[in-house]
Amino acid sequence: MLMTPGLAFFYGGMTRSKSVLNMLMMSTICLAVVSVLWALYGYSWAFGDDVGGGLLGGGQFAGLAGTVGAMVGVGSDSAPWPGTDALPALAFVMFQLMFAVITPALISGAVADRTKFWGWTTLVVLWVTIVYFPVAHWVFAFDGFTGPDNVGGWIANTLKAEDFAGGTAVHINAGAAALALAIVLGKRRGWPREPMRPHNLPFVLLGMALLWFGWFGFNAGSALAAGDLAATAFTNTMLATATALIGWLLVEQFRDGHPTTLGAASGAVAGLVAITPACGFVQPVGALAIGLIAGAVCALAVGLKFRLGLDDSLDVVGVHLVGGIVGTLLIGFFGDNSVNSAAAGDNGLFYGGGLTQLGRQALAAGAVLLYSFVVALVLGYLIKVTIGFRVDEENEATGIDETEHAETAYDFSSLGTRALAGASRPATPATREPVGESR
Repeated sequence: MLMTPGLAFFYGGMTRSKSVLNMLMMSTICLAVVSVLWALYGYSWAFGDDVGGGLLGGGQFAGLAGTVGAMVGVGSDSAPWPGTDALPALAFVMFQLMFAVITPALISGAVADRTKFWGWTTLVVLWVTIVYFPVAHWVFAFDGFTGPDNVGGWIANTLKAEDFAGGTAVHINAGAAALALAIVLGKRRGWPREPMRPHNLPFVLLGMALLWFGWFGFNAGSALAAGDLAATAFTNTMLATATALIGWLLVEQFRDGHPTTLGAASGAVAGLVAITPACGFVQPVGALAIGLIAGAVCALAVGLKFRLGLDDSLDVVGVHLVGGIVGTLLIGFFGDNSVNSAAAGDNGLFYGGGLTQLGRQALAAGAVLLYSFVVALVLGYLIKVTIGFRVDEENEATGIDETEHAETAYDFSSLGTRALAGASRPATPATREPVGESR
């Protein structure tokens, strides 16, 4: 729960001052909309009994029927349960809801500064229904977990790819959709000619701190018990995030000549993303390596958008898609089944397991990436030609906070015209945009 407002501050600080409220609202609406859908049918589609081929859960939990007073995690030897105690079904429902909420919110950073609020809200409703809920079933629904005869998803049970807390279902899923929607909406007015600097770097650091703290619940909580596995995931999350931050700053130092605050925050998030699928399957030394690799690779990846002409406003593709792929694949190298007795796959290459698990990880990552990208692309174009997805140029120039929400984040009315002009363009040089003249 803490992670979603943390993400809102992280993204909000990276936007321009005239669109920060819209950015905050794009995360906030996910808390409301996804919670309702999750209760009505989302949890059932994700964790209900499979209706065919490991692709989608059934409807037995619609409206959260049968969950009050029920327990999960007992009754089957195949359930990936780390302890002997059962878990109240509604505790599991609410824990998994938080994954469902933040995943579409992650996408929003790719389309910052130019998105209609109700167009975005419609996208969230459709995307979580058609993409997130089924993919959560593929990845998180293990046979026998929500009932002795319950059948789960194909990635978890048939493919046996490993994803402890959502590298595929959350980060690759959101990153692929972000790529599609950035294509659908096109470039911001003036990009990349005009520098579009973060308007509030303290917000970015605040958001990063809230995400880092909340991520311990995301990753360690996925052990579903306060035991050795949770402690390992907790430790690995901390270590990978630390080395990723260092890795990103080292790239900045050698490439640009200075480490930046924005880079530190982005590096930390890249590490959190990459360790998410691996935190319950690798040794601490593996976590250190995964974080360092992810920090450096993601720092290099974010610069590609200028060469490709892709206006991924806040680097969702470079951090979440690339970081999710890095973390998912590196399980195939650093995975160690001695860390997790319930691990369904093989050891990684560096622990005597050969390349089998790497192949499984690659197939899982590719399947989720392709499915999410194609569906998001179709949904984006449908919204664009029906109710409209992007604000017009005049409203974009004025500021979507005013035109979409009839509000502004900051009141500069007492400063006068000259002061207002200066306040709207922060003096900080921190940006990943190429330097250019500002209008």
